[in-house]
Amino acid sequence: MHDRAAAIGDFLDRHGWGGATRGRLAGDASFRHYERLRDRDRRAVLMDAPPPKEDVRPFLSIARHLASLGYSAPRVLAADEDRGVLLLEDLGDDTYTRLLAAGGDEGGLYRLAVDLLIDLHGRADAVPAGCPPYDDERLLTEATLLVDWYLPEIAGAAPSPSMREEYAALWRAHFPVARRVPETLVLRDFHVDNLMRLPRPGIAACGLLDFQDAVAGPVTYDLMSLLEDARRDVPPALIAAEKARYLAAFPKLDPGDFAASWAVLAAQRHAKVIGIFTRLCRRDGKPQYLGHIPRVWRLLEGALAHPVLAEMRAWIDEHLPPAARTVPSCRPAA
Repeated sequence: MHDRAAAIGDFLDRHGWGGATRGRLAGDASFRHYERLRDRDRRAVLMDAPPPKEDVRPFLSIARHLASLGYSAPRVLAADEDRGVLLLEDLGDDTYTRLLAAGGDEGGLYRLAVDLLIDLHGRADAVPAGCPPYDDERLLTEATLLVDWYLPEIAGAAPSPSMREEYAALWRAHFPVARRVPETLVLRDFHVDNLMRLPRPGIAACGLLDFQDAVAGPVTYDLMSLLEDARRDVPPALIAAEKARYLAAFPKLDPGDFAASWAVLAAQRHAKVIGIFTRLCRRDGKPQYLGHIPRVWRLLEGALAHPVLAEMRAWIDEHLPPAARTVPSCRPAA
C-alpha cells in the first residue's frame, strides 16, 4: 500500500499536480478508486486502478474513441498505463443520479441519454478497431453468475454439473435471438450512475463515465440497461415513450425483433446483476447492493414473460421458484 501511495505521489509530481488538495470521490462496484484534485483554479480527477485487478488500457482506448466522435467522455490529461494511474478531466458533480434525487427533470435527462444512443447507433464508425465482441461465451459467463453465486445462497448448495449445463444450453439457444438487430458499440453500464449533465450544447451535454468494458454487440443492450435500471424504478410511461422514440429513429428496425432481442438481453443482464450483487457481498464484503435484488428480480420476471424465453422461464421457475426469490442472507467472507 505504501509503494502504491508513493507511485501515485510520484505520478502527480511528474505531471504538475503534486501540490493539489486531494479528496476521495464515491467509487463503484470495482476495485478502482477516484479522487478529486484541486490546485488553485484547476481541477482534475485521479483514477487509481491497481493492476492486476484493473487495467486502464480499455478505458483509455474507448475514452479517446468517444471523444473522437464528439461525445463527452473525460479527456485524459496524463496516464501511467503500467501502474494503472490516470489523470482525467473533471466533469463535475451533476451525475444523473444526483440530479434525479434532487427532483431534476427526469424526462429531459432520459431523453438526452436516448438522443446520444440514437446518434451513436446511427454511426457507421461507432465500433472502434479492436473492440471485443459481445460474443455468446461472454454473455454466458455473465448469465451464469446467477447460478454460481445467488442460487447457492438460496438453495444451500452449489448447482450440479447437469443443472449448470441445462442452464447454459438454454442461454446458448436464446442468444441468436438477441442478435436479430444491428450491432453497435455497447458501453455496457449505460445507466444513471454513469451519466452526467454538462453545460454543453446538444448531446455533448450528456457526460459519459465507466465505459471501459465496451464491446461490439446488439443495439438493444444499452437502451435496455438505461431503462431497466437495477438501482432505480423508471416510470413505465417513460420507458414506453423512449422505446417508441428510439424505434421511430430507426424505421428499418423490426419491432418484433427489437422486442425479442430486448427480452433476451434484459433477462441475461438481470440474471448477471443478481449474481454480481450477491458476489459483492459474499466475496468482496459489499452488502449494500443486496437491497436492489427485489427490483432486479421484478425486472427479470418481466423479461422472462416474453414468449421467446418460455423455456428459460420454466427452468428458473423450477430451480428458483417465486417463493425463493429473496434477498440472500449472505455474510461477507472472512
